[in-house]
Amino acid sequence: MRVIGILIENRDKDAIMSVQKTLTAYGCVIRTRLGVNEEFLGRPAGLVLLELTGDEIQMDLLEKDLLKLPGIILGKMVL
Repeated sequence: MRVIGILIENRDKDAIMSVQKTLTAYGCVIRTRLGVNEEFLGRPAGLVLLELTGDEIQMDLLEKDLLKLPGIILGKMVL
């Protein structure tokens, strides 16, 4: 099992849509999703926590695709 945190530094419409599109593409490995509105460096930001399970290759591809998006900070924990 893997847990990842996604910080969307600038929570504008384009950033949210890009993250949403990526998460939808990898929905088969997302078991739990929690979204929280945050503030980061004085600007609106979004924090998404995901519990991933299943195909390790798909999990790795999800992380790589998220990191390609501008303004994304990714952290993970493997259990």
